[in-house]
Amino acid sequence: MRLAEIETLALNIGLAVFAAYIFFIIYDLAKKSNAGKFGTAILFFALGLGLAAFLVKTVVVYMIEG
Repeated sequence: MRLAEIETLALNIGLAVFAAYIFFIIYDLAKKSNAGKFGTAILFFALGLGLAAFLVKTVVVYMIEG
């Protein structure tokens, strides 16, 4: 395995772990604030948009670079 392949694999795994950690933080925030079902959904939607924008940017840059 070449170094570039290892770096790509590590980046993908790191981004997946980062995304899971962000969702855990949002869940924990909703739980500690007693947000309820609707409030939890709003938190995941609003705060999840920031994560989604980061991931979409990564995909778009990857597609542009070819």
